[in-house]
Amino acid sequence: MSHRPHVRKIALPALPALPSWLPLDGFILGLVGTVALAVLLPVSGQAATVTDGATTVAVAFLFFLYGARLSTREALDGVRHWRLHLTVLVCTFVIFPALGLAARGLVPYVLTHPLYTGLLFLCLVPSTVQSSIAFTSIARGNVAAAICAGSFSSLLGVVVTPVLVALLLGGSGGGFAADSMIKIGLQLLAPFLAGQLLRRWIGGFISRHRAVLRLVDRGSVLLVVYAAFSEGMVRGIWHQVTPARLAILLGVEAVLLTVMLTLTSYGSRKLGFVREDRITIVFAGSKKSLAAGLPMASVLFGAQASLAVLPLMLFHQMQLMVCAVLARRFAARAPEAGVTGAETRSVARADTDSADDAALTRV
Repeated sequence: MSHRPHVRKIALPALPALPSWLPLDGFILGLVGTVALAVLLPVSGQAATVTDGATTVAVAFLFFLYGARLSTREALDGVRHWRLHLTVLVCTFVIFPALGLAARGLVPYVLTHPLYTGLLFLCLVPSTVQSSIAFTSIARGNVAAAICAGSFSSLLGVVVTPVLVALLLGGSGGGFAADSMIKIGLQLLAPFLAGQLLRRWIGGFISRHRAVLRLVDRGSVLLVVYAAFSEGMVRGIWHQVTPARLAILLGVEAVLLTVMLTLTSYGSRKLGFVREDRITIVFAGSKKSLAAGLPMASVLFGAQASLAVLPLMLFHQMQLMVCAVLARRFAARAPEAGVTGAETRSVARADTDSADDAALTRV
């Protein structure tokens, strides 16, 4: 009879738990990978033209899907939500510029004048549209209001931003507004309205395949980031700033983003907005549009546009990373669907409010 050798089992030590704040999220890793890809393999020439075209199609398809998913009543309710839209516009075109002007005291000891010009410019551009809506959707906020708020900000921004640049930086925004309004109408509003018109026939299919909508949400953001950072690499803006100045600029922008996230979160609560609307205000009121800012800078600053958009490019990437974490935390703390009863909703709202505050402070 053969005997099996006795094997002593050794208990392996448990791996240390990862910190809860570590953003091991596929979307965040995708953002980092997209930036790395743009740095290593930026597109230029004909490839850049194809990439820009793909970005346009992806964003248009995103808004078509939103239009097909949202009921007409939801869209109208979003348009009528004037308090929310006014709050977002005040954050974008009043509070942000005021903070940018306050940063003038950092010149020349902390920021060089060209970098400060870029920092102030980012405070003047409109709110981003597609990524704000995507994050609002992920966080289970008021998507209909986010669509309207982002569109209102962009439409108003094509007029307000050049005027603010002319007043505060001495630039000129001639010839930009009409072209941008046409692009916004064709790329954002027209697909959304088309989705609304076709919702009767395709709305059920879209609702049953929410994974497609989620894929377009995130894919459109990744494509916009890749196209924008590729353009920055081709222009060579990374070679015009020393590493020390770049680190200081990142620190200043981190403070700016923190202040805006705090103001939009706690301010919207003090104004009495419900949770879904607060999420919309946080994402739409604290973000700036790279897609709108880049063409604006090329017109307003001419040959100096490359360095002027560096702060905006860095801030845009920073806000995407931070808001991706926030969106995931908001979604994890969303009230369970189907909960009924006024008392239960009141308790759920109180618990969620506290959780949302905790999510914001931990980022």
